[in-house]
Amino acid sequence: MTAQRLARPLLGCIADDFTGATDLASTLVAQGMRTVVLPGEPRPGQSVPVADALVVALKSRSVPAGEAVAASLAALRWLQAAGCAQYFFKYCSTFDSTDQGNIGPVAEALLDALGATFTLACPAFPANGRSVYRGYLFVGDQLLSESGMRDHPLTPMTDPSLVRVLSRQIRGDAGLIGYEAVDRGAAAVCTEMQALQARGVRIAIADALDERHLRVLGEACADLALVTGGSGMAMGLPANFRARGWMPSPDSARLPPVEGFRAVVAGSCSVMTRTQVAAMSRWAPSWFVDPASLDDPDDAVARALAWALPKLSAGPVLLHSTAEPERVLEAQRLLGVDAGARIERVLAAIACGLVEAGVRRLVVAGGETSGAVVGALGIAALRIGPVIAPGVPWTAGEGDRPMWLALKSGNFGDADFFRTALEAAG
Repeated sequence: MTAQRLARPLLGCIADDFTGATDLASTLVAQGMRTVVLPGEPRPGQSVPVADALVVALKSRSVPAGEAVAASLAALRWLQAAGCAQYFFKYCSTFDSTDQGNIGPVAEALLDALGATFTLACPAFPANGRSVYRGYLFVGDQLLSESGMRDHPLTPMTDPSLVRVLSRQIRGDAGLIGYEAVDRGAAAVCTEMQALQARGVRIAIADALDERHLRVLGEACADLALVTGGSGMAMGLPANFRARGWMPSPDSARLPPVEGFRAVVAGSCSVMTRTQVAAMSRWAPSWFVDPASLDDPDDAVARALAWALPKLSAGPVLLHSTAEPERVLEAQRLLGVDAGARIERVLAAIACGLVEAGVRRLVVAGGETSGAVVGALGIAALRIGPVIAPGVPWTAGEGDRPMWLALKSGNFGDADFFRTALEAAG
């Protein structure tokens, strides 16, 4: 049984955006799981990479709930065909969603498809300052509703109670497994889960204040068909497979070397990415792709590349559309509902031009931007490598054109993240 199990992936993951997928994958790699990210829905019959964990990176966080459910179920079917033993639905550590979804509807649909009756939901990621207490999500010392997420242009988070948020998204009641049970250990959590199931609860928010709590929750989830949460929630799952003798301990983070130019492309407008863009602009050439001036996208791409390409041999360059919220709103007013997608297409085309010119170490900031860049580059799989900062690893694009990519969620990393990432790449 051990040999048969090692020949198949153990954990099949569905992430609702690209940076979330690499965030999750880096957590699994750190726990010894060989992990591959598959950008977009896998094709029927697509070969299964040799890995302990497979992460399907969707672009489903902000689409209509029905579309998110359909894409997630398609990914689940492929992962089931690959022979995974357990499944994980990954969303952002700030629980990004609206009252219509997509976290609740997707989780319920996955439960139904798996014939399962219960799962946990916990976005806590203490290494990046996200914790859950009494069902309330904190970002550092602030309630979620008082953090920068309150101004998110697509999914403003104005209610810090995850039980309330989830209750508005699902058909049944949302429950809570409180700090006291989690602090007592996995057996106490299992007892609470059984009590909630007896009351008809299908999804319960779980408190977690530190990594020990996340490992407790992971242990308690050993027999659940589906687990949901931020990447921290997956921290304790590999130990369950190892305890069953199903998982070796290879050098899971080694990537093949690459040589070439270095660049950063940033589309996120989060508070941290704005700080990181300002920091890099002080030591490297930077070009602002003004979101309000994209009436001719081809010209915007051509001008950006004409500026960047002659500078690549001298060192890293930064190209970004990162702007203050007021400027983003102005772009949305001028460009309409297509504003975000148009900016992503422009940045993806710029990234392709940089790669054609010899960039082989590329940092991309922003989940939607990362998805657009990976899609435009035609990368079918990303093997996960060493961690740069919590939740952000270097990855190697598998294919005819070897390169490294770091796909960063908007709020991740410190002020000097871009320098740290590029120096870590050699």
